[in-house]
Amino acid sequence: MESSDKIVDAILDSYEDFQRTFSTVLKEDLGLTAVEFAHEANIPASTLYKIMSGKREPNMKTLRQIIKTIKRLQNTEKGNFIAVIAARPVLDNIRETKKKIGGNLCTIREYSATSIEEAIIAAVKAEREGARALVCAPIVSPTVEKILRIPVATIMPKNSLIEAIERVSKKIS
Repeated sequence: MESSDKIVDAILDSYEDFQRTFSTVLKEDLGLTAVEFAHEANIPASTLYKIMSGKREPNMKTLRQIIKTIKRLQNTEKGNFIAVIAARPVLDNIRETKKKIGGNLCTIREYSATSIEEAIIAAVKAEREGARALVCAPIVSPTVEKILRIPVATIMPKNSLIEAIERVSKKIS
């Protein structure tokens, strides 16, 4: 179910259900804080906080703006994301799922791969799903650059490489 549909259903149930659902949609579905959403929706943050805390019920204009913004953000997500292809431990270190790039909110979508073949398949899949760009390991980036039409950036893990060398050197000394 789309997040905007969840909001509409919650509004029809009760104001309390709307508050809970709206808070969940912001955090889990959209990955935004109330302040970030208020900015995206062009709603004063203070108004949004009052609505979310139950101090004020939203008027029809504000509800429309909330739902329109959720729909816009979700539609943007479907084709406005950067794909990151890496092993699961690397992906687990990604803290942000959304990032402001050039004034636009961009989603970071993870694609786990444990082999070169899986990484190539994930790259093609990401492009088909609407990725605007791709980030991947140096072992696979030259190949995917040849087959994709989107920009490809290579992960250069300098710090983690140096740390790994230091750890292993301690083990052999």
